[in-house]
Amino acid sequence: MKKFLFIDLETTGLDNQKHGIHQIAGAVHIDGEVKETFNFKVRPKLGKFISPSALEICGVTVKQIRKYKPMKVVYEKLITIMSKYVNRYNTKDKFFFVAYYGNFDNQFLREWFIDNKDNYFGSWFYPGTLDIMVYANGYMSGVRNKVVNLKLLNVAKLLDVKLENAYDADADIQATVEVAEIVAPEVFLNNKKPKLNYDAQLAKEPYVEKVEEPDFKYRKLKK
Repeated sequence: MKKFLFIDLETTGLDNQKHGIHQIAGAVHIDGEVKETFNFKVRPKLGKFISPSALEICGVTVKQIRKYKPMKVVYEKLITIMSKYVNRYNTKDKFFFVAYYGNFDNQFLREWFIDNKDNYFGSWFYPGTLDIMVYANGYMSGVRNKVVNLKLLNVAKLLDVKLENAYDADADIQATVEVAEIVAPEVFLNNKKPKLNYDAQLAKEPYVEKVEEPDFKYRKLKK
């Protein structure tokens, strides 16, 4: 069973250590079907910085954001949704994290979990991120020199995918799912199991506690 969690965030800036999240939208995509979608407007953690240009792009104001639901309330709702489809305590039952500009969303959401006193963001996901921009880049590789940029809005237009309200996480997530199914149908729509030589894979190494040696400075050799 293929379990994908598509995520799109709107943030108060570009630095996941410094800025916060004010919108989280997503889609639970299992075996080629969207099972559930969500769209949360969330109040950033107090003390996070806000870039005026970031809010301007999304068309929101600080006054509006102050009225959003508290971070902890949204966190609990998100956990409840994810728990329906994945057992975070089972190492073989995880989501694939999927996003457009995937690492950006992954790192921001990971930091947001930490802000909610949860250091186990990784317990929900297999390692790595499925970045739809990367899939789109490969899909258009034969005509890439004619493509102005790989922003979601531009890619959506090229693929005739409807995206009327770009930079709204809910609109962006719907477009991201459609783009993903076009540029990587073998991943998101094909439920056939790949033929793999499991006997040839590397054996899982036993855990051995290692004592790390301290770092040292790289210096010029003395003659």
